[in-house]
Amino acid sequence: MAEQKKAGQKKAVVLVSGGLDSVTALAMAQADGFECFALSVDYGQRHRSELDAAKRVSDAAAVPLKILPLDLRAIGGSALTGDIDVPEDETNGIPVTYVPARNTIMLSLALAYAEVLGSDDIFIGVNAVDYSGYPDCRPEFIEAYQSMARLATKTSVEGGKMTIHTPLIDLTKAEIIQQGTALGIDYSMTVSCYQADDAGRACGVCDSCRIRREGFSAAGLTDPTLYS
Repeated sequence: MAEQKKAGQKKAVVLVSGGLDSVTALAMAQADGFECFALSVDYGQRHRSELDAAKRVSDAAAVPLKILPLDLRAIGGSALTGDIDVPEDETNGIPVTYVPARNTIMLSLALAYAEVLGSDDIFIGVNAVDYSGYPDCRPEFIEAYQSMARLATKTSVEGGKMTIHTPLIDLTKAEIIQQGTALGIDYSMTVSCYQADDAGRACGVCDSCRIRREGFSAAGLTDPTLYS
């Protein structure tokens, strides 16, 4: 999955959580010829082993990783940042694992980093097909954010054209896994579980585990996830 830097490559900031979707977005950005810079956020998430996974996948891709501390536990309101149980059954509506404004915040950090790097491109692994119903994974949100980014940044005012790339947004989880596998991703390095333990072992019962497991099954591939 590692790529050699090429003269004249465009730079891209890739939001890398350590999960299945973000590592696939990173691999796709590299396949598109971008020189990638990975960005993770230590926001006080329950599943902190995903930060270790972000380091593993970034090292495997031979891209630098920046981890920014921004503790969202002070705001709370989510099972991932507060004292709320992670649901182990399917729920209707927006689940309690939704972190208020998370993608807005993370895209803003990526936007700042991109400006410093002189980059017009940000990749994020949001998906609007096999996902948990989060409002900030929808195409409408991405389009609105991109419009804002093109108004709010020095880069855009001076002639750049900031672009938010969402290569996974219309893919099923099975299609994501198939494309990532074709790009050489080792998904055993990733952590998707909302309540993974310190070793990165998945619970196997949360919404994220269910979607991931069903994705591997639909893709006709063995699930390499380490379960507790």
